[in-house]
Amino acid sequence: MKEVEIYTDGACSGNPGPGGWGAILSYMDTEKEISGCEASTTNNRMELTGIIKALEALNQPCYVKIYTDSAYVYNAFTQGWIETWQKNNWINSRKDPVENQDLWKALLRLIDSHQIEWNKVKGHSDNEKNNRCDALARSAIKQLKNESIE
Repeated sequence: MKEVEIYTDGACSGNPGPGGWGAILSYMDTEKEISGCEASTTNNRMELTGIIKALEALNQPCYVKIYTDSAYVYNAFTQGWIETWQKNNWINSRKDPVENQDLWKALLRLIDSHQIEWNKVKGHSDNEKNNRCDALARSAIKQLKNESIE
């Protein structure tokens, strides 16, 4: 099984507001950068979208090491939140519907065909790939804003 590293980040200009995501996929000596944006979204939606888009770029089942600075995403998988939400019919501990269910469900479908290792990185620190993903996400927002001005 191929081993792939994925670094992702999401950003928002205002929350909600224009948002962007960025990801770097690494396999052996090859790296691929991808990014995108949405006109009106939230930071958490962009964090999830970055991972979803990166996994969609894989063309076969892989062992995937995902690196994220999002406690929201990381904790959902490493602290069992996602299993609890599913057991409780997507109701959270405050008895409210879980936000971003559409993206969580899409992510669950995607990770089902891969072996996933979740890794938390400190955002806006000295992690080169995380910083690059942040730059990709912010560049996507900037491009979106420039397009809306023209």
